[in-house]
Amino acid sequence: MTDTSAPSNLPTPIQVEPMPLDPQGDFDAPAGWVRWAVVILSVATAGAGWVAWNTQKKVQTLEQELVRRQIDSQGQATEARVLARQAQEAAREATARSTLLETKITEVALQRTQVEDLIKTLSLSRDENLVADIEAGLRVASQQATLTGSAEPLITAMQSADDRLARARQPRLDNIRRALAKDLDRVRATRVADTGSLTIRIDEAARLVDELPLLNQPEATMPPLPKAEAAPKPVLTSKTGGKNKIAAQAATPASAPDDGANGWGSHVLDWTKGAAQTFWNETRGLIRLTRINRPEGMLISPDQGFFLRENIKLRLLNARLALLSRQNAVALADLQNIQATVPRYFDLQSRKTQLLQSMLTDVAAQSQQTTVPRPDDTLAALATVSGGR
Repeated sequence: MTDTSAPSNLPTPIQVEPMPLDPQGDFDAPAGWVRWAVVILSVATAGAGWVAWNTQKKVQTLEQELVRRQIDSQGQATEARVLARQAQEAAREATARSTLLETKITEVALQRTQVEDLIKTLSLSRDENLVADIEAGLRVASQQATLTGSAEPLITAMQSADDRLARARQPRLDNIRRALAKDLDRVRATRVADTGSLTIRIDEAARLVDELPLLNQPEATMPPLPKAEAAPKPVLTSKTGGKNKIAAQAATPASAPDDGANGWGSHVLDWTKGAAQTFWNETRGLIRLTRINRPEGMLISPDQGFFLRENIKLRLLNARLALLSRQNAVALADLQNIQATVPRYFDLQSRKTQLLQSMLTDVAAQSQQTTVPRPDDTLAALATVSGGR
């Protein structure tokens, strides 16, 4: 085992006392410069570190910007490739469409040539077709005006024909337009009877015939009886006494007991007069004096009166049918016959009889208005153009 203890024969160490240093000694100057050097070095190191850190931040910012721009450029490049691909497809479609349009243009040009040839063929007979259509329309409108008794169908047809001729702008058709204008003015100036209103008035007259009073028909009401005379009112009398007092006395038969016999006699006299007046009124109602200018009206029986009314209704119906069939002369004859029959058998003093007579007079006057004229000038001009082709 090794002995680690110190040998005993070693010399004793010498104790050296440190030398006191003078505070103003030579060792102070190097220590101050070292301090300043360390401070300057520290400041420089800190500045270099700050500069390095700032530079590192700028380098990182630049790297991020470069990465972002690189990503944007890659996206734009991708979008540009997509747009280029779409542009190529659009170019292909445009090429196909242009080819198709060229084909269609060629077909349209061919069809246009065919249509022009067809139009040239149709234009040769356009005027003739127009004239034929106008003539047929005017003839149909004239027949409708004759059947309906109204000038509106003919006026409408003539206006339509004038518009078609104006659109045609053919000098050879000007004579037709002038004839149309002349016939149109003549038709508009013509007064046409309103058949609808006339038939309605005839129907009203037929319903009124049943209510007409005959000449031999007794009066529906008797004249009113004369009113009895009113009884005398009591008389009030007054007397003025010494003390200015007023006393009323009723002057009645019952107030005077002395006049009882006179009051009973007056009552009997009044009842006798009333009975005589009633008897006279009843007797006068049984006897009626009438001046007869037409005896046949008074001698007609009730059965004959019924058939007379039915006969008048039948004549009114015949007049209505004649108006509807445009036979104004027949209708006028029936109406005049009815006007001559009514005064012979019916009471002209009745208001209903007078109303019937006025209705018949109005219908007879309106039924004689001019009928719708035919467009003869226009038809002649159309025939001239059709014949001169």
